[in-house]
Amino acid sequence: MSAHCMLTGATPDFGNSISHSHRRTSRRFDPNVQRKRYWLPSEGRHVRLRLSAKGIKTVDAIGVEAAVARIRARGVRV
Repeated sequence: MSAHCMLTGATPDFGNSISHSHRRTSRRFDPNVQRKRYWLPSEGRHVRLRLSAKGIKTVDAIGVEAAVARIRARGVRV
């Protein structure tokens, strides 16, 4: 699952595209997932995380150490 945020757990949603004639076809709403590299001072190394835009803002607010702790608590390997 490529469109998946490691921190928030955001995954694709599904819905319908509705044309002008009101014909419905399936579509996917992917989260805005980016690869971001952070310096992890406690381990003395960089970590590369796949985060949604909301996840990046969360890391900015709580710090990379707390974010990595939350990711590991979810059972994701960093």
